[in-house]
Amino acid sequence: MTERRAFAALISILMVITGSLNTICAKWADSLKPPGESVNFNHPFLQATCMFFGEFLCLVAFFIIYMIKRYRWNRSKLSGEGIGSLDEKPSLPQFNPLVFLPPALCDIIATSLMYIGLNLTTASSFQMLRGAVIIFTGLLSVGMLGYRFQPFKWIGMFFVMMGLVVVGVTDIIYENSSTNDTNGMITGNLLIITAQIIVAIQMVYEQKFLNQYNVPALFAVGLEGLFGMMILSVLMFPMYFIHVPNTFSTNPQGRLEDVFFALKEIRECPTIAVALVGTIISIAFFNFAGVSVTKELSATTRMVLDSVRTLIIWVVSIPFFGETFIPLQILGFALLILGMFIYNDILVGPFTRRHLIPRMSENNPMTSCCFHCCGLDTTEIDRQMLINEDEEEV
Repeated sequence: MTERRAFAALISILMVITGSLNTICAKWADSLKPPGESVNFNHPFLQATCMFFGEFLCLVAFFIIYMIKRYRWNRSKLSGEGIGSLDEKPSLPQFNPLVFLPPALCDIIATSLMYIGLNLTTASSFQMLRGAVIIFTGLLSVGMLGYRFQPFKWIGMFFVMMGLVVVGVTDIIYENSSTNDTNGMITGNLLIITAQIIVAIQMVYEQKFLNQYNVPALFAVGLEGLFGMMILSVLMFPMYFIHVPNTFSTNPQGRLEDVFFALKEIRECPTIAVALVGTIISIAFFNFAGVSVTKELSATTRMVLDSVRTLIIWVVSIPFFGETFIPLQILGFALLILGMFIYNDILVGPFTRRHLIPRMSENNPMTSCCFHCCGLDTTEIDRQMLINEDEEEV
């Protein structure tokens, strides 16, 4: 039990650290300027490819774990000894790998948009605005999967939306003095929010097929990383010949993506390579830690840790990336976290059911709406009251 708790604590810390490093390394690369160059490193599609390579490493890790299990199973059978859960021969899930091509395409578009947006806005706003995925995932789950949300989830989505509004408005009013480009910042924020719609489609699709084919999450992430890395690597060739406005590209001649210029910048400023490698390693360990947290603890714990990651990125971005501290963003951050906690039924819901609901009377018209919002009926209330009485007796 002690070892399991230690492992849970370790992967939780690993998730927070690597998740924070992923955004910080990406923004770090964007802030670097090679000697003699007038512009910072600006290659969102190359950075997205690096991220997919990091996800692909999850596929490598999955097969290493799979081969170890096969080896242990074969050795146990040869020795005639059973080894508990490995009595059944380890096997790969039977499904068509191309099932994960559509979510990989969604990931390509969303990730590319987010990296473009990250170039135009601040790292803290980038991370906070990603919370919009809760709203779009909830709406798509209702529309595509037929889910019926309890009212408290809609309340949580409302608070998340209010937090996003506060973050977006503060970016417009208190624009970062280092960029001096309000239109660019607004465009970046809109691109990040648009990307969350695509991420929501991806998550709803993955949820459907992960359950249908019982695919290990690490395997699914690795497959999407493989598809994304291959597709983006091919697409970067035509991107070289596509010219876009300066808002979206500071490369010579305004090329959408210029890998050759990126390699030149990396050669002149090796620190950029360190930031890109940090992105690759951090996303690989972040995905591994995230899957492990969901498995060992819960999805709600993962959401809480993700909130801590947002706070760390915000705190680090102020001294390291020259972001201006905006007190009003504290309100936006608080609304986002409150909305996430309500949506995922953390703290607020359990406290209400444990302490407030048992003291309410169903016959009181002033409290009947509370029963409805918490999704509880009389049976559930009576059951909760009995649980509380038993706890008091103990």
